[in-house]
Amino acid sequence: MDEEAAGVRHEGEQRDASGEEMPGFALLSRRGHLREVDGRLRTHLGVERLPETVDSVTQLLEGVGFRRRPGSNLWEREGRLLQADESPLEDGARLVWTRPVVGDEELIRRRVRYLGLASHDLRGSLANVRSYAALLLNGRIPLEPKAKRGLETILRNTDKALAFAQDFFDASRADLGMLACERERLALEPLLAHAVEHNLEAAGTASVALSLELPNGPLPEVDVDGGRVQHAVEAFIRHHLLRAQAGEQLRVRVRPEGDHLRVEVRRDGVPLTQEEAALAFSREERAFQEKKLEDPLRLMLARQEVEALGGSVGMTTDAGGTTLYLTIPIALASSAGIQL
Repeated sequence: MDEEAAGVRHEGEQRDASGEEMPGFALLSRRGHLREVDGRLRTHLGVERLPETVDSVTQLLEGVGFRRRPGSNLWEREGRLLQADESPLEDGARLVWTRPVVGDEELIRRRVRYLGLASHDLRGSLANVRSYAALLLNGRIPLEPKAKRGLETILRNTDKALAFAQDFFDASRADLGMLACERERLALEPLLAHAVEHNLEAAGTASVALSLELPNGPLPEVDVDGGRVQHAVEAFIRHHLLRAQAGEQLRVRVRPEGDHLRVEVRRDGVPLTQEEAALAFSREERAFQEKKLEDPLRLMLARQEVEALGGSVGMTTDAGGTTLYLTIPIALASSAGIQL
């Protein structure tokens, strides 16, 4: 092996403190010019040189033969597995990065098992706190008003922490391409009705109208994990509620669109800026900017859930408001016999 080849190999095998291979980086300018920061990204992709211009990390990976696992930032090609993504920079450029996943399925399954243990321990402790708070609030034990208010606060915060923990561990599994989905043939209308019902109280507290608009006649059935779809729709509703002003209106609506159903959660009111809309599903960037984790994590998980079911998500803005939407495939040979 010549010195140059040996050098490339050594560069590709650099490890961090945890023993994993170090990421490779490239800068993608606003005009689409790609400039590598180090030699590792090229090594990870298995190419001698990078293209001079690309539109995105997706185009870069697909251009060299990698395929993305639905609902994750994992890319694979002939047994090689990479994590890859891009992050916006202040000047409008983007930082593109790749990192090999060592051990492939065995390592991923090991990490998923570890996440399962962590989830069990954390959620178990929180569930115990919640159970005792609920027990004390069942009315059988006399409580002073101040003590009762304290227990009610504990109950609310514990519910919030349990929901956040569930989202965090689900998103972590999705990052590994191992998000659990249990598909079944369902009508979509009850899922949407439940999503709206669960958020009516929060909407009322914010003085925001929340409604469900269904088309005339039955919709085609879908082959989905109902819990995942409902979680995604509720994530969209809650995202809007965080930004809605008193008197604004939220509308959940659905319609067939080719071989998919399109579900929209529309907020009629002050629209998001183009910059805010562009970062809507950027989990880490939004968390750093907003100094909060829950909504960025919840919205990104909604994207991962829908993509794992073969659908897509997006956001549009106009002068009248902001629309979050998702699409999910219509079940084949629907028994409803609907002609689209």
